[in-house]
Amino acid sequence: MAPPSPPSAPAPLHGPAALRAAAQVFVDDLDVLALAPDDARHLARVLRLRAGEPVVAADGAGAWRPATFAAEDAPLGAAGPVRVQARPDPPVVVGFVPVKGERPEWVVQKLTELGVDHIVVLRSARSVVRWEGDRARSALRRLRRVAREAAAQSRRAWLPRLDGVLDLAGMAALLAPVPLALAEPGAEPPGPATTAVAVGPEGGWDPGELGTASGQVGLGGAILRAETAALGAGMLLCALRDGLVRPIGEGPA
Repeated sequence: MAPPSPPSAPAPLHGPAALRAAAQVFVDDLDVLALAPDDARHLARVLRLRAGEPVVAADGAGAWRPATFAAEDAPLGAAGPVRVQARPDPPVVVGFVPVKGERPEWVVQKLTELGVDHIVVLRSARSVVRWEGDRARSALRRLRRVAREAAAQSRRAWLPRLDGVLDLAGMAALLAPVPLALAEPGAEPPGPATTAVAVGPEGGWDPGELGTASGQVGLGGAILRAETAALGAGMLLCALRDGLVRPIGEGPA
């Protein structure tokens, strides 16, 4: 019997994640490095950083630089040149239908941490939660704040885009010409060509919605909760895009 293959080396860290820093913050200007009040309080009172401790400042559009914390009422100090991290290609898109409680925030937080580039909040015929008008605008502001905090925590140079509230036809039109696949039990798993997946509500897609997208993909052999399916879709698509896994028959990752 041949000896087992040695484990693959861990993927190298890139961008802000490669820098040993106590925290990351997003700023409007990488030359001025002024902190938003909430970020300043978080660094000083929650993380209890001391003057001179390293942090990362990023603009959310790929540019970032090493910096140092000074004080709650002072801008950061520049500690290195501005660097630019390329946008992930192709971008990974996950759409999901919100469910009750705080689970939509959890979904957005985890999709952001995994590296999903574009998150779309959906409505469907079987939606239990209905976000319309002022309620939708308030919910989307909250979700964008959650995404920003999660991007800082996970050291992302790019903030994810978050759109909503759209129906499936609206999401497909927004992404065109990129094809949109629907998560559906029993379908074939996604491959590298699949970069955009929509996950339905707890009751599944209405039959009239199944023909809206260009195809269907499966996320395993079990029936998943809506929020678990969204997370599974994001993890699979990002792992395929980043080369962490490969489809069966293409050799080890």
